Amino acid sequence: MKIRVRYFASIREALGPGEALELPPGATVALARDALIERGGAHAVALQRGRALRCALDQALCDEAALLADDAELAFFPPVTGG
Repeated sequence: MKIRVRYFASIREALGPGEALELPPGATVALARDALIERGGAHAVALQRGRALRCALDQALCDEAALLADDAELAFFPPVTGG
């Protein structure tokens, strides 16, 4: 399945506005984050485990156990963002 990933605030500064990601059916937000971290470089730094991040699935806050669906929009952002 293919999802759209969007980044905000400092993560957007490091990785750009977003990208597409291919994942197996039944994937979770945690699996998506791990797949992006595995790309290495800026992805590994910006999304690293231990760094506090918020995530939203189709514009609703979620935790990393949330299941993804084809064509879902997954967003990552720091816990506090400016206006």
